[in-house]
Amino acid sequence: MSVDRLLQFNTALSQLGNKGRLRTLTFNSGADFTSNDYLGLAASPELRTALVDAIARGVPMGAGGSRLLRGNHEEHETLEREAAAFFGCERMLYFSSGYSANLSILSTLPRRGDLVIYDCLIHASAHEGIKAGKADAVAVAHNDPEAIEDAIRTWRAGGGIGFPWIVCESLYSMDGDQSALFDLVAIADRHDGFLVIDEAHATGVHGHQGIGYSGELRGRENVVVLHTCGKALGVAGALVGASSVLCNVLVNRARPFIYSTAPSPLQAACVRHALQVLANEPERRRRLKQLIESANKLVAFRFGSPVSGTQIIPLIIGDNSRTLRIAARMQRNGFDLRAIRPPTVPAGTARLRITITLNVDEAAIIRMVDTLADVLKEEKV
Repeated sequence: MSVDRLLQFNTALSQLGNKGRLRTLTFNSGADFTSNDYLGLAASPELRTALVDAIARGVPMGAGGSRLLRGNHEEHETLEREAAAFFGCERMLYFSSGYSANLSILSTLPRRGDLVIYDCLIHASAHEGIKAGKADAVAVAHNDPEAIEDAIRTWRAGGGIGFPWIVCESLYSMDGDQSALFDLVAIADRHDGFLVIDEAHATGVHGHQGIGYSGELRGRENVVVLHTCGKALGVAGALVGASSVLCNVLVNRARPFIYSTAPSPLQAACVRHALQVLANEPERRRRLKQLIESANKLVAFRFGSPVSGTQIIPLIIGDNSRTLRIAARMQRNGFDLRAIRPPTVPAGTARLRITITLNVDEAAIIRMVDTLADVLKEEKV
């Protein structure tokens, strides 16, 4: 008897399509209102020159092995030293991606008997790290420090004797709103806990010299910070900053770090240069700040919807299919806007995630908003 081995997969894909949740790959085209290349560095002459210079001085493309074998290169360690000084961390480790960094942190550092308390809107990679770890875990309402403290107290009252680990993003990737980091670190201090901060969307954009919102928490032994390098820094990978003790634990216990080929040394060289750009070219952040302010005011005025005040401006549509239609029409009009749908965001909150980068100017923002206003009128249902 012949069995269609792919039937179950085709059925699952059809069901996604019926729900307006089927994903496909598309090429980049049109004005950039969807990437995380906030400072416009990804295709910049500065990083291109840094790459050519690194090749000229013999930096290899591939590492050839994991960091614990032959893959540890001088570029990796130099980047980690320079980044630790730049971000104000005792030590930093360079990972191949933000995903592997979150997976490593949260599957390794919280131990059996500890409790992970996480904001319900943290990134998927953090969820995977928590699931892979041995600590108990509880989700709390978004941006609700009181709920976090209540969860810790309930856990203690029930006999919890380990350490609490509070997990948040400093700037949430789909809503563009900020965490109350000072409230969270105060809770961690009161309960002898740790605070894990994913700075992915704040790195390079916010804080002094672009060091993120956690800058004023620098040097604390109970704070772990993740800075991705593939967004505002324009390259790839991620830097984890923590005490030397916690970094040594990651080197010895974090399976994604131990069993992955090390990131490209050329990539590390480019990240080093991106950090120099942050330090030496503050005008990039100033220009971006002006665009962010203009875009938020314009979106609020034209659509009457709440705005984030940051470079990530969500425009909630609700219906998956309508969101897809609007995004497709904007793309045909020359504006690269993408539909964000469940499960990436909660059910019923499909949205256009408008990002503001230095890849556009104020005139392009005005044209995009004008076009979007027309499309929204025509795509009412």
